[in-house]
Amino acid sequence: MLFTDWIFFVLLGITFVLYYMPVMQRYQVMVLIAASAVFYAYNQPALLILLLISASISAISSYKVFIAEKNIEAKIWATFGVVLNLVILCLFKYGALLILTFYGKPSSSNSVGEMLISLPLPLGISFYSFHGISLVVDVWRRKAVGITNVWDKEISAKNHGKKTLLYLMFFPQLIAGPIVKAHEFYPQINRKFFQDIDWERAIRALIVGYFLKCVIANNLQMQTFWLASPYYLGLSSLNLLFLLFGYSMQIFSDFAGYSLIAIGLAYLFGYRLPDNFRFPYISETFSEFWTRWHISLSTWLRTYLYYPLGGNRAGKGRTYINLLIVMGLGGLWHGAAWSYAVWGLWHGGALVIERFFSNSRFYRVQSILIRTLRIGLVFVVVTMGWILFKLPHFSDVLGFSHALIANRALPFGKSVPFFITIYSIPIIAYHALYLMRRGGVEGFFFRIFNAIRGESIILGGMTAAIILASGDSSAFIYFQF
Repeated sequence: MLFTDWIFFVLLGITFVLYYMPVMQRYQVMVLIAASAVFYAYNQPALLILLLISASISAISSYKVFIAEKNIEAKIWATFGVVLNLVILCLFKYGALLILTFYGKPSSSNSVGEMLISLPLPLGISFYSFHGISLVVDVWRRKAVGITNVWDKEISAKNHGKKTLLYLMFFPQLIAGPIVKAHEFYPQINRKFFQDIDWERAIRALIVGYFLKCVIANNLQMQTFWLASPYYLGLSSLNLLFLLFGYSMQIFSDFAGYSLIAIGLAYLFGYRLPDNFRFPYISETFSEFWTRWHISLSTWLRTYLYYPLGGNRAGKGRTYINLLIVMGLGGLWHGAAWSYAVWGLWHGGALVIERFFSNSRFYRVQSILIRTLRIGLVFVVVTMGWILFKLPHFSDVLGFSHALIANRALPFGKSVPFFITIYSIPIIAYHALYLMRRGGVEGFFFRIFNAIRGESIILGGMTAAIILASGDSSAFIYFQF
């Protein structure tokens, strides 16, 4: 079920009414859990069982850590919860990749290999697995330092299980985040009231989110379609560059739009999710880019992987290795193909090179020209990396790279670049406006409108565009992760 499907709005309306009915206030958590189960099971009902198994593992192991009397016992249960979550993630997401890579296509007599190859890829498995790991690790870390009353006064198995189900299944962020840390979400689980809804934030987030997805991303998707194989082989080098630029705008609009819709939906039910994007394409360094793009994932990787590996505390060489490991695994998290790992290493390599030259004049000078060059460098490298997302097969990536060099003499087609430019203008303007107001504006998309006169006119125009100029409906790009 997509946030743009009519059936979703039916589910949302029914859930919203039941949620705020006075007679149902005691059951608000269960209403959200039931709605989330319907949302997730709509297209693949059988995979709801896997989600419930994963949630049960996280709930039981974290609760056992809660009540453990000895640190060793708590550590055992924490390890149990983390390992089982990773096993489920690896089995369903990477089982086929590993079998095909190291053993080739299994024969008909290899029943285990055939089973792994045929396993479905559950929607959102990367996200709810990371949420489960966050829960178990957060509980264990607090237990280890003597904080036993972690999130609430009533620590009972039933209460903790119910809250864990909501944390892992909350439908706005179930499929594609933002990734919420357990200690940020659990304190919000309490009775909500209709009069407390933050309508201003909710409406802004929803309008801008749907505008980005339906008007910008969906229309750009109709143009960047030509990046697929074998269509790119017959296009000029300049056309291919326009398509890459368009895909860079599309993937930003698609995922930033999803995140804003999720944030707006959460506001409707009294919950606050973290910002996930913050003007990423004006980043002057690659490290800054990862504090602005998919913020919840980069924060998760930094907290639960980079720091435990030693971070930057063990010398330059170890820091470089840690960066490559984290970004490589972070890339592989995005998809069950080695091209995603290469994409992660592409960014890891950029971070290593940047750190190596961090004291050079290029990074120390603060003139407008040099800062503009830094922004341009980051944008070009990031955009070139997106081809590994669009074309996950290495043969296609190599074919595209060859065409980019070899097709310089082919005639330039104007139609696709024209539409890419038109639909990219709002994204360019959004980043440019932030640069002009950089010193006085904080936050994400909808907050910038606080500084613009005629905010209601702008939001009204976006609403009209959603109704009149939406492109063909398509799944969110990050749903495959």
